[in-house]
Amino acid sequence: MAYDFDLYVIGAGSGGVRAARFAAGFGAKVAVAESRYLGGTCVNVGCVPKKLLVYGAHFAEDFEQSSGFGWNLGEADFDWATLIANKDREINRLNGIYRNLLVNSGVTLHEGHAKIVDPHQVEVNGERFTAKHILIATGGWPQIPEIPGREHAISSNEAFFLKDLPKRVLVVGGGYIAVEFAGIFHGLGADTTLLYRGDLFLRGFDGSVRKHLQEELTKRGMDLQFNADIERIEKQSDGSLKATLKDGRVLEADCVFYATGRRPMLDNLGLEYTGVTLDDKGFVKVDELFQTSEPSILALGDVIGRVQLTPVALAEGMAVARRLFKPEQYRPVDYKMIPTAVFSLPNIGTVGLTEEEARSAGHDVVIFESRFRPMKLTLTDCQERTLMKLVVDGKTDKVLGCHMVGPDAGEIVQGLAIALKAGATKRDFDDTIGVHPTAAEEFVTMRSPVGA
Repeated sequence: MAYDFDLYVIGAGSGGVRAARFAAGFGAKVAVAESRYLGGTCVNVGCVPKKLLVYGAHFAEDFEQSSGFGWNLGEADFDWATLIANKDREINRLNGIYRNLLVNSGVTLHEGHAKIVDPHQVEVNGERFTAKHILIATGGWPQIPEIPGREHAISSNEAFFLKDLPKRVLVVGGGYIAVEFAGIFHGLGADTTLLYRGDLFLRGFDGSVRKHLQEELTKRGMDLQFNADIERIEKQSDGSLKATLKDGRVLEADCVFYATGRRPMLDNLGLEYTGVTLDDKGFVKVDELFQTSEPSILALGDVIGRVQLTPVALAEGMAVARRLFKPEQYRPVDYKMIPTAVFSLPNIGTVGLTEEEARSAGHDVVIFESRFRPMKLTLTDCQERTLMKLVVDGKTDKVLGCHMVGPDAGEIVQGLAIALKAGATKRDFDDTIGVHPTAAEEFVTMRSPVGA
């Protein structure tokens, strides 16, 4: 059978665009459908605008610390509307870049909601198109729990478009999105409270990292409330919000921000007309080749619920394009040693096993850890401390994990991720000459283990 397209991609986020572009470059006839915005979550309501807001929030610290270096700036004044307008302009520019990437690659772009009508056919804007392969790359969507008054709360989708900076914010959640936005609101001057129903945020991260960040955020004056959750939200006559907690306490705020998880975006996708199955969490079930239970349909990215990170979706998109249209170049995605960063204030950078994971896996664990006040702060009153930690296998000397909390942690750990990926040992770290004076050199000067 002759198809209209070799590959039809639903979703123009990071993974979908990567798969489409490279498939077209390999000679395939490709189309992409997108109903919202080019670039997906990351570009529009995720990594990129969030990082811009983190930069904005960090200036408060820079202004405060500058006096120690002889600067007298007077009283700083922040304007939320300016930040949001400039952010919007940059996102619009990136939308155009994504459009050009697709079109210049020879990909046909359909702007509208695509629905699968059978295993080889998609309908968009009232037209139907056939495809040998259909790729689902529709991403995820934030979800707010079904509690009374949930309509008064916002998610990350709305936070980027607030007209004004709220004076009082309740951030609900314990994952990286909650921690990052709490840092943004707090850094920009809002009275910020972070509520989490568990004992300590960032479950799954190294225990030292979690505790260190808790200490640093508390130093900065952020209100951290653990083992706390909201039962209902009520809007007051003056427009403010009253949040009643499950323990009976009442907190007032101007904004309640939820970051309590994301669901796969499968709304009106037409999966009922296919043999595609979902896992027990509602994500599209795929095998190691990103093949669903329907032979002609594949899926990747956040919608499959593996590692929900933009660079991972990019790697998955490349793998799909190569396997289908350039098999001699195919390489499977390696989910081990994926570096990641949390753009909290201060930042977190991490790669490899946590101490807890290493012990659970049966390694003979040796820990090297350093906590210190960065050189930049020695001329200031700021008492922030940086954490650096290496998790080492005592028998093989192999570095199993690397963790950092401090300025530019993500930038530093990216380079170290290459070393860990290559199988570096603690001796390799010890034999590497440091760049002086930097914080990063601490990773190659830690000589004495702190625990085993």
